[in-house]
Amino acid sequence: MSARTTSSERRADTAGQTQPDTRRRPLPGDPDRRARLERILRVDLAGEYGARRIYDGQLAVLGRTKAGPTIQHMWEQEAEHLDYFEKAVPRHRVRPTALQPLWHMAGFALGAGTALLGEKAAMACTVAVEEVIDEHYANQAAQLSDDGEEGELKRAIEKFRADELEHRDTGLAHGAAETAGYEALSAVIKAGSRLAIWLSERY
Repeated sequence: MSARTTSSERRADTAGQTQPDTRRRPLPGDPDRRARLERILRVDLAGEYGARRIYDGQLAVLGRTKAGPTIQHMWEQEAEHLDYFEKAVPRHRVRPTALQPLWHMAGFALGAGTALLGEKAAMACTVAVEEVIDEHYANQAAQLSDDGEEGELKRAIEKFRADELEHRDTGLAHGAAETAGYEALSAVIKAGSRLAIWLSERY
C-alpha cells in the first residue's frame, strides 16, 4: 500500500515534480500560530525601522559623497519594507515593540558612527546587519505556510530578503571587507543585531 501524500507534506513544482516540504517542524515550547505571527510582525517592523535609521545616519555623514546615491537607493528599499510592516501590524492588531524609541536612537548612532570611520566602515556595517537579517528572514519564511495570510507574509519576507542580500553584495563590492578591524567590527554589529531581534520579538 502506498502512503498518501498530502499537500502540506509535498509540494509540486512547475514541472509537475514533487519536492519535500522544507518548513521547520514545531518544537515543544514554540509559540502557537497567532503568537508566532505577532512576533514576526513586531520584530520585522522594528527591524526595518532600525535599518532605515541606520541609513539615515549614514546619509547624514556620507550623503554628499560618491557613496551617497548608493546609500540612498538602499534607504528607499528599506522605506518600502517599513511601509509594508507599518500597514501589516495594525491590520493584524499586533502591538509594536515598546523598544522603538531605543532603536530610533541606536540605529542612527550606528549608521552615523560607522560612516564617520569612512565609506568602507559604513559598508561593513551594512554587510554585518544584512547577513543577520538574511538569516532571520530565512528562518521566518521556513516557519510560514504558503497559503492565506501567512503565504502573503511569506512572499513579502522572501522579496525583502532578496533586497537585503543585494545590500550585502553592494557593501562587499564597495570594499566593506577592507575596513580596518573588519572581523571585530562585524562581530560586534552582528551580536547587537541578534540581541535587538531577540528583544523586539518579546517586548
